[in-house]
Amino acid sequence: MPERYGDLIVNGTFSNGTTGWWTGDPAYVAVAASGTGLEATATTDAVNLWDAGVGQDNLILSPGCRYTLSFTARASQAGTTLRVQVGLGADPWTSAIDKTVTLGNADTCFTFPFRCPLDTSTGQISFQFGQSTAVTVYLTEIRLTCSTIDEGFYVDPDSNAAKWLAANRDDLRANKIERALVRRPGARWFGDWNKDVKTDIDAYMVAAAAKGQLPIITLYNMYNRDNGGQSSGGAPSPEAYRTWIESVAAGMADRPALVIVEPDSLAQLGNLPSDAARTERVGLVAYAAQTLGTLPATTVYLDGGNATWIRPAQMATLLKDASVAHARGFAVNVANFDAVDICCTYADQITAELGRLGVPGAGFVVDTSRNGNGAMNADGQHVDWCNPAGRRLGVPSSIGVAGADYLLWIKVPGDSDGSGGIGEGIPAGTFSPYLAERLIDGT
Repeated sequence: MPERYGDLIVNGTFSNGTTGWWTGDPAYVAVAASGTGLEATATTDAVNLWDAGVGQDNLILSPGCRYTLSFTARASQAGTTLRVQVGLGADPWTSAIDKTVTLGNADTCFTFPFRCPLDTSTGQISFQFGQSTAVTVYLTEIRLTCSTIDEGFYVDPDSNAAKWLAANRDDLRANKIERALVRRPGARWFGDWNKDVKTDIDAYMVAAAAKGQLPIITLYNMYNRDNGGQSSGGAPSPEAYRTWIESVAAGMADRPALVIVEPDSLAQLGNLPSDAARTERVGLVAYAAQTLGTLPATTVYLDGGNATWIRPAQMATLLKDASVAHARGFAVNVANFDAVDICCTYADQITAELGRLGVPGAGFVVDTSRNGNGAMNADGQHVDWCNPAGRRLGVPSSIGVAGADYLLWIKVPGDSDGSGGIGEGIPAGTFSPYLAERLIDGT
C-alpha cells in the first residue's frame, strides 16, 4: 500500500528557496528562487532537453494508485519545450509518466492524472528544458498528489445500499436505487460493529487511494452512545473509547480523509444523568479531536447538532470545551432534514460565537443526504426525526456553498433511523429499499 499520501513534493512553490530540489550540471543550467517560484536558465551548451534540468528525489510511488501531477510554467521564449518525468531515480530510469509541453510567455497550469506502475521509495521528478539556445523557464505550484480531493470523493462499494443491490438485481427498484444511491459518494460509519477498527479503516483508506479519491468517514462509538436510545451501544467504557480512537488514528496514519466525530454526542448532553457524566462525555469528544487532529492529512469535524436543537451560543461553548480548536470545525444536520440555507445560517451563528470564545476560523460541513425537501411538512410543522414521510435526497457530496466547506452525505440514505415513522418495524441502521425509494421520489 502507499506509504505517502497527499502532496509528495517538498517546497513545490519554492517559498523556501531551492530546498529539496537538485539542479543539473552548472555548465548547462543556473537557478534562482525568489520565494514565489523558480527561474531556471539553460545555457547555449545545453543542446539536449536532458542537459538542463531540475528535479526532486526520494519520492515514494506505489503500484496501482492514482496520482495527479500539476505545475505552472512559462518561458522567456515562446515555443520553449519542457519535458517532465516521474519515475525511477536510478537505472533503468523507468517512467511512470513522461510528458512534453510547449511553453508560452504567460503562466500556464498543466495537470496530468496517471496510474502508477512502479513500486519504489526512490522515485524522481525531473523538468528538462535544454535546447541549444539560452532560455529561462519559470516554474511554481508543483504538486504530485495521491488520493486527494482533486480526484473526488470515494464511493463506498460496500454500503448497505450496494449490498442490497447485489442481492436484489431483479427487484423493480434496483435501477433507481443504483442510480440515485449506490453510485453516490457518502460516509462509511465505523463503530462497535468493527471488531478490528484499525484494520478496517486501513483497508477502506487503501481502497480509496487506489481510486485516487477522498474517503468520508463517520465515527460512531461513543461510550453510552445515543444515551440508550434506538442507536444504543458504543464503547463499553471511557477507557475503551480512548483506546478505540487511538486505533482509528493508527488506521488513518498519514492519509487524507474527511472525518465526522460522534453524531449527537454533544447535542445529547442534556439527556445524561449527571454533571459528571456530561463532563466525561465532553472529555471523550475532546480526546478524539486532539488525537485525530494531530494526523497530518485528516480533516476533522466534530458534530454540532442541528438548527432546531441546541442554541448556537450553547453549542459553541460545547464545541470549545470539546477541543474543536484541534479540528477543522464542526458538522451540522447529521441525520436531519433542515434545508441548506437554514443549516448554513445556524452554522454561521456557531462560528461567530466560537470567535467570541477565542476559537476563530472554524469551518463547517452540512449533511445533505436527506434534506432535499427541507424539514417542514405540508402543514408547516417541523417533521419528527425518525423516518418522516415526504423527505428527499439532497445535494450529493460536493464542495460547499454559503460558507460551508463541504456538502456531504453523512447519514446513509435508505438506512432506517429506528422503528418509527414510515419505517415502522425497521431497526436503526438497517437498509430498506422502501425508505430509499421514498427518499428518491420525495414522498
